[in-house]
Amino acid sequence: MSRYLFIARYTSEGSKGLVKNGGTDRRTALDKLTTDLGGHLEAFDFAFGEDDAYVTASLPDNKAAAAVALAVNSSGRASVRTVVLITPEEVDAASEQTVDYRPPGIKE
Repeated sequence: MSRYLFIARYTSEGSKGLVKNGGTDRRTALDKLTTDLGGHLEAFDFAFGEDDAYVTASLPDNKAAAAVALAVNSSGRASVRTVVLITPEEVDAASEQTVDYRPPGIKE
């Protein structure tokens, strides 16, 4: 299963809904959403500053992650950025791959 970080920002309407129903309601909603998609919610944290919430979830594939992002973004009450997370072991495996890459501006 792949892991994803969703970084959310609430609109003013979303903030009003958060005040009305509380933070645990949001966590419950995201837990159900990820479970319904065959994954699970790992963490849900609110934040001060530019971003309002950080959600980490395990999902079966990119299609499920895109479905989450589309649902949130189309709600009009929040926007979300999605970050695909990779493990240190995946970085190790990637570093062992042979890649034939030519940077821009350099001729072979």
